[in-house]
Amino acid sequence: MDPLGAPSNFVDIDGLQGWADLYVADQLNSSVPVEKTQVDACSPFPYRKDISEKIILWRGDVALLNCTAIVNTSNESLTDKNPVSELQKLKGCRTGEAKLTKGFNLAARFIIHTVGPKYKSRYRTAAESSLYSCYRNILQLAKEQAMSSVGFCVINTVKRGYPLVDATHIALRTVRRFLEVHGETLEKVVFAVSELEEDTYQKLLPLYFPRSLEEEKKSLPFLPVDIGNAEGEPVVPERQIRISEKPGVSEDNSDEEGLEADFSFIGSHAFARMEGDVDKQRRLILQGQLSEAALQKQHQRNYNRWLCRARAEDLSDIASLKALYQTGVDNCGRTVMAVVGRNIPVTLIDMEKALLYFIHVMDHIVMKEYVIVYFHTLTNIYNHLDSDFLKKLSDIVDAKYKKNLKALYFVHPTFRSKVSTWFFTTFTVSGLKDKIHHVESLQQLFAAIPPEQIDFPPFVLEYDTRVGGFSLCGKHL
Repeated sequence: MDPLGAPSNFVDIDGLQGWADLYVADQLNSSVPVEKTQVDACSPFPYRKDISEKIILWRGDVALLNCTAIVNTSNESLTDKNPVSELQKLKGCRTGEAKLTKGFNLAARFIIHTVGPKYKSRYRTAAESSLYSCYRNILQLAKEQAMSSVGFCVINTVKRGYPLVDATHIALRTVRRFLEVHGETLEKVVFAVSELEEDTYQKLLPLYFPRSLEEEKKSLPFLPVDIGNAEGEPVVPERQIRISEKPGVSEDNSDEEGLEADFSFIGSHAFARMEGDVDKQRRLILQGQLSEAALQKQHQRNYNRWLCRARAEDLSDIASLKALYQTGVDNCGRTVMAVVGRNIPVTLIDMEKALLYFIHVMDHIVMKEYVIVYFHTLTNIYNHLDSDFLKKLSDIVDAKYKKNLKALYFVHPTFRSKVSTWFFTTFTVSGLKDKIHHVESLQQLFAAIPPEQIDFPPFVLEYDTRVGGFSLCGKHL
């Protein structure tokens, strides 16, 4: 249904079941106790009853909501096929902006018009920033006009191609961050969704609006890598500059505190905490005295420690290499991750930080099926990851990494790399050999992944054109 269709049967938001009320009802109707998950870190979106009680998730047409303002998403000229979009006095609306009009014949007093971004995988960062601006500007406008309630439609329309899950993360965290600071200005925030969108919102809302301490802990491992800055705005690590007079020392500590402050800061680090006698546990593992369930539990605890450390450390120097990034989807709709071998200066960087960055980026990706495209193009001996590092990576990562990895496309392999890959997958890591596909030219890759879904490094395209003689449209040059 059009988000601003013909008004009928207006809905009073005071009569709708709140997000927090829904949780209480579920717990009362369930005989299964809430599972308490042990996580060695606090969520960046902690449980706050005052915030979660402001949220309403409702399936229906946003135009029917009786609240102070509702949101209408249109195009830049505000002439999208919609009963309230032809508003010449506003003189258009740029992507990311928010403009206000009266509610006309709707139950809402005001309509806030905004324009969501058109999504293309190679311009993902720009699209994220624009979508964030939509939500932030709407909320800021609501604050300035002293509105008590806002009804949001889903701004990322199917017409504009924005992935629903990614856009929902931005929507929820932006609203959450705004309410943390300006919560007193808004009494209710309604997310009006369709049947297709409802399931995604139900799954992601607990990450940003947990309704209990248990739900907060349970949701923590599923938070994405990029949770934005203090306002929820997407962060581009390579654009950040950090200056510290004394690296490793908390900025709040004064000079008089000396070494004691240094040690206390290090001791508070998430990775500084240990669980049990590690040497004893390893000895039991070697002796075969730990059960399979105990082994899995121990491995999960170990992975969680790495994950918490990855979320706590500054990895912007590794991110700036642009050696690992998310691009589009393959023909089966699975997320595509790109790895650029030439951008990994193995001898010049801290490889442990590189491992942390890999975990940091991949943790939420591996929750569902995904594929990896590894560009071996023009790498040299200083870019090759040794087998010890890859074995350590394989041993540390969670089982879902291997289970949900459906294909690894090895682009522009050499004879030596093919031999090394065969030995590694045969004698070091099992279960990976059948997933590796050596790709001699990009044309072969396009059979599985459309070219518009991959953000190629320029030198890869140049090399493929020079060696293979093919352009992106598949014609022989």
